Amino acid sequence: MSVNAHNSEGTGIDHGIAGHAPVTQMAMALGALAAVAGHIGAVMLIAEIVLLSAAVFFRYVLHAPLVWSDELAELILIWQAMLGSVVAFHAGQHLKLDFLAKMLPRAGRAYLETLCLILIVLISAPLAYFAFKEAHANLGLLTPALEISPAWRMSALVVGLALIALLAAGSLIDKIAEWAWGPTIAAFGTMAVVLIAAWLLRNAFLDLGNYNLLIFFLGLGGICIAIGVPIAFCFAIAATAYVLFAAYAPLEIVPARMETGMAHILLLSAPLFIVLGSMLVISGMANNMVKLLVALIGHVKGGLSYALVGAMALVSGISGSKAADMAAIAPVLMPEMRKRGAQDGEIVGLLAASCAMSETIPPSLILIMTGAVTGVSIGALFAAGWYAALALAFLLCVLSRFRAMKSGDVPTERASWRTVRKLAVVAVPVLVLPFLIRGAVVEGIATATEVATIGIAYILVLTLVIERRFDWKKLYVSMKDASTLTGVIFIILAAANAMAWGFVQSGFSDTLADMAERLPGGAYGFLLISIMVFMVLGSVLEGIPAVVLFGPLLFPVAGNFGLSEVHFALIAVMAMGLGLFAPPFGVGFYTACAICGVEPVAVMKAIWSYLGVILVGIIIIALGPVLAAHIGLM
Repeated sequence: MSVNAHNSEGTGIDHGIAGHAPVTQMAMALGALAAVAGHIGAVMLIAEIVLLSAAVFFRYVLHAPLVWSDELAELILIWQAMLGSVVAFHAGQHLKLDFLAKMLPRAGRAYLETLCLILIVLISAPLAYFAFKEAHANLGLLTPALEISPAWRMSALVVGLALIALLAAGSLIDKIAEWAWGPTIAAFGTMAVVLIAAWLLRNAFLDLGNYNLLIFFLGLGGICIAIGVPIAFCFAIAATAYVLFAAYAPLEIVPARMETGMAHILLLSAPLFIVLGSMLVISGMANNMVKLLVALIGHVKGGLSYALVGAMALVSGISGSKAADMAAIAPVLMPEMRKRGAQDGEIVGLLAASCAMSETIPPSLILIMTGAVTGVSIGALFAAGWYAALALAFLLCVLSRFRAMKSGDVPTERASWRTVRKLAVVAVPVLVLPFLIRGAVVEGIATATEVATIGIAYILVLTLVIERRFDWKKLYVSMKDASTLTGVIFIILAAANAMAWGFVQSGFSDTLADMAERLPGGAYGFLLISIMVFMVLGSVLEGIPAVVLFGPLLFPVAGNFGLSEVHFALIAVMAMGLGLFAPPFGVGFYTACAICGVEPVAVMKAIWSYLGVILVGIIIIALGPVLAAHIGLM
């Protein structure tokens, strides 16, 4: 899987934004710098795979766990992600919505693109400086396992953000030389007016309370997204402006929260599953599995859509990362679905909705976290989670069938059983992989963080035994691509975590709990509002942070309404999963686009029908038991 596939579509800032090849010596030097960062990122990813594999071996075989392995892996991951984000910026792969710029004439595009670059320089350079201050403040501290300074982790943000600021400044200079002076002066003038106005109004913001959340997160963040600033930088701009003008907190809090957003232990598996997906394609085993799937259900309209939903159910919950789940599936099924005439927007929409559907399938890490935080029985959550997910999967399959009939999807001829058996011989080893991964976690051989390394080793050995060859050059290229894609995804997660701090310090969570108890409609109103609230929380905070912050507040309120804790937990998890993939703020939506190499604007229209089906299913699951109990059926 290559993240470069979508570069030509203008999904990021390509050596500036417009996509013209740089010709200046400065641009060539910056390009060489980005290339070096790409190689270092690939080497770091290889080191992470080796480290986590060693951790599994030492713990399970030698019974001598490496207590420092997770801490070192997190350190490597942060550096690899920040270097990957640098490479992605230079290659134009950071996700953005550029539909407005495409609608404008040349002068209008020049104005917006120049303004975007100014904003990126103005956010990246100060954040690099404040990350440096935060790193310097941590020099005297020591981490528990490695006993090194946490400044090593924060230094990754210093280097990454500084390099992005440097690349953006170089692109801005190129743009100034390329575009007419009119748009350039207008862009700088607009930026100056906005900054002066914000500074003059800084005292007024203090009197607005939680309305600042709307002004900065929805207002400022939404405007930045609309004009074409890459999504991660939109989030960072909104968070920084909120801290500066509404919270009056030290700006070091923004890079600190960004570092925390990337350092979660569960995220370690994401780049490894991206590599695993690449290896399935490189080895040719993905083709074997696709051929078997086509032979089994190719004669059914929308058959591959059913396969996508089923495949997501197989791998979900193992990695602890939705990005990892999608990265393991999309490279396998997407090419064949395209051959069958499916549009990219439909494919990505179904992929995202399937990922949202699978949140409650055990062993779901978000369910485990929910049980741990709220005291709800994890076993009960696992038992009920299957039924909720299967109900949503059924609705997705119904919609897929309807879409296939409308699109004129032409099924293939039914394959003979002899053909199916022949294909199964070479494909079954690949189909065993999800069960192997799940079994390794259940049996305690590997953690959810480490388990992707078992899959990588399995595919590597299987390829060398069956195919007796492996394209090592392509594997290294896939490592660089995985490192870059990790950067694209993780810098969005980092900036979103900085935004989440605003919700916490504003007291929004306490206000939310008070409002919930006064809602009209009793349990019905509380459930409907809870679905909407958790959708928003899932969009901004993601599942685990949202559960940790708001679970202890809202679950007692649900108990006061007489609602089952298991029932409410499933509703919360499913709603957060839906919010995670709902544009324009859902991080998972942009992650799905990045993994599939599709512009967000191409998916925006198609995804709503799939998310709408998920929402309908959640409402039915939410209100069904309450309504049944109300009329005496339960």
